[in-house]
Amino acid sequence: MGAVPVYRWQLAPDGLATRRQLRAIGLRPGGQDVAAQIERPRRRRGPLVAYLYSIEQAKPVRPMTPAKRAALAKANAARRRCPECDRDAGYVIPAALGMCAPCAYPEEQRAA
Repeated sequence: MGAVPVYRWQLAPDGLATRRQLRAIGLRPGGQDVAAQIERPRRRRGPLVAYLYSIEQAKPVRPMTPAKRAALAKANAARRRCPECDRDAGYVIPAALGMCAPCAYPEEQRAA
C-alpha cells in the first residue's frame, strides 16, 4: 500500500471520499488503492482512521441481481431463526445470546 497522505478530520481535499460516501453517490472503490486516510482524534484511545478513495477512479455500484437478492433474503432469515426453538424471532438474534429472548430467559417469560 505504500505511504499514503494522512489528513486530520474534515480537512481532506476535494475529490476523495470514504467507502460510505462513495456508496451514497452510487459508486464503489472498484479495486483502486487507498489514496489517503483521515484521522479523527479521541481522548482515551487511538484516533479513528478512515480510508479515502479517488472519486474519479471509482466505478458504479453493481446492480442487485435476483439471485443475489434471494441469497440475502435467505441469509437474513437464518439470522432471525432461533436454534433452540426453531422459530422466527422477528428480529436478528443477538450473537451474545445465541438464541431468542424467550429461550435465553425462560424464567422471565413465565413470570410475565
